[in-house]
Amino acid sequence: MKMDKLLKQAQRMQAQMALAQEELESTTVEGAAGGGAVKALANGHGDITSITISKEVVDPEDVEMLEDLVLGAVKDAISKAKALSESKMNALTGGLGAGFPGFM
Repeated sequence: MKMDKLLKQAQRMQAQMALAQEELESTTVEGAAGGGAVKALANGHGDITSITISKEVVDPEDVEMLEDLVLGAVKDAISKAKALSESKMNALTGGLGAGFPGFM
């Protein structure tokens, strides 16, 4: 009987995690650099979905600066997506995933 209860709880948690994964797929976070001159959008899984670059920062004589801004915006977006994902999963697992690498 105890095993049935555990199995039902595990199935419920699995369904909740699947729903959370779907929500992360459709959630968007924005990373920015250069005071918003370069923006990167990512979904909750950390996949970059778009990059926007303001015309003011496009200087053919300083491509390196633009590369740095794009990299900064992408890193910011991925960091925010990771934090969102961890928050959502920790809410479901009660932080269990933190002690088991690869669990989430």
